Amino acid sequence: MRTVAVLGGGIGGLAASYYLCKSPQVTKVILLEASSRFGGWLWSTRRSDGAVFEHGPRGIRPAGAVGSNTLNMVDDLGLGEEILPVSFSHIASRNRYLYVNGQLHKMPSGISGIVRTVPPFSRPLLLSIAAEILVNKTKNDDESVHSFVSRRLGKELADIAVDSLCRGVFAGDCRKLSVRSCFPVLYNAEQHRGSIVLGMLLGSGEAQVITRGPLAKRSKKESWAQWSLKRGMQSFPEAIAEYLQQSGRVQLHKEAVVKQIDPSASGWQVSAEAKDDGVISADHIISALPAKALSSVLPRSCQPLTQQLQDISSVTVAVVNLEYDGSILPVMGFGHLVPSSEDRGLLGVVYDSVPFPQHNRPDGQTTRLTVMMGGAWFQEEFGVPEAATAEHLLSRATEAVRCHLGVTAAPRWSRVILHRDCIPQYYEGHFQRVESMRGFIKNNNLALSLTGSCYDGVSVNDVIFSGRTAVEELLGTVV
Repeated sequence: MRTVAVLGGGIGGLAASYYLCKSPQVTKVILLEASSRFGGWLWSTRRSDGAVFEHGPRGIRPAGAVGSNTLNMVDDLGLGEEILPVSFSHIASRNRYLYVNGQLHKMPSGISGIVRTVPPFSRPLLLSIAAEILVNKTKNDDESVHSFVSRRLGKELADIAVDSLCRGVFAGDCRKLSVRSCFPVLYNAEQHRGSIVLGMLLGSGEAQVITRGPLAKRSKKESWAQWSLKRGMQSFPEAIAEYLQQSGRVQLHKEAVVKQIDPSASGWQVSAEAKDDGVISADHIISALPAKALSSVLPRSCQPLTQQLQDISSVTVAVVNLEYDGSILPVMGFGHLVPSSEDRGLLGVVYDSVPFPQHNRPDGQTTRLTVMMGGAWFQEEFGVPEAATAEHLLSRATEAVRCHLGVTAAPRWSRVILHRDCIPQYYEGHFQRVESMRGFIKNNNLALSLTGSCYDGVSVNDVIFSGRTAVEELLGTVV
């Protein structure tokens, strides 16, 4: 394996390049990114006064094998001293809210929250949990998240809690999203143990095993719920890009838009609009491009694959960062989510200053918030993304803060970012589409690997692990 081209310089493409350059089997890696920066929507604004604002994910969970894998990478990049951990005992971990019927409600937690009725729910959660063990498992290969939770835990939990959760994680509609692909732990628990509860207690299938490095061990010992970095999450892709640059084995290209990939005698010819050489020869391609972007550059011989890639939808999310003078929150916690029955366009509000006060400007008391809007409901609420103005989105965000949190003051600073087609939607049957695509690639002996958020999970941890898996399958060895 002489040359591998990696298409897409978001966290998936960066991770794949990172693992490739650790292998002596690969002589050269060429990373092509269409935009002017690496990292995708791991994107931070660092103001000159020291304040940091996140336009994408603001924290990463350390849980499970994929969480340990990411922390091992952070260790290797020398970012250990930059970590800002948030423990499970922190108020941001203990307190999460739902905005239902015009009021904030703290999500039930602890024994007391399970055994008694806690608004907005009409009965104790313990009743739903106890009854869940007796529900028969489905014979279907897949079903929507809403259908699964309604069947096993009741419609009220599905309509309020799970609807809100899917909007917060996927910016998506739980009535369309696949439980098998979006929440594989729940699906596997039912399949292997016949119950979510029993699956959680007894385990459900083989778990991935990753040896914990020093940072992952520390996260376990100190009970981290999530972590960020002192200079914002953008520090992570910046550190990977720097590592790749210094390796001497990776060519990094920004503003290199892939226009076409064609089969060649050695593998592929990649045509790109770039400042330098526009045609690249590669023995293998690892694509971390969005599914629709890859579909537009494949050769005609890949028509069945092209069609399936086009069937993977994605949604647009507006992220509005706000900074207010003083301490303005009526409650303390991570933030609140909003079910679609309450406000279809408003997904949730994160109280950034609570989990990460280190990102506030050091002089003077301020409160940072992030309002997330749109997702699966973007066009219905705001029209086509091209027509959505920053002024309208900012107005909608500040009005939500006023209504939900009682904040009448105007923000002292704001920034509106529109992430177009940023979160893939794993609709029912997604696993079959992915299996079929990879089957087509294998059966046609294509020197092509699919990685990134369109296939195996949308979280930062999942995308990084997907990059690692693609490299290990290509090289036939553990990296």
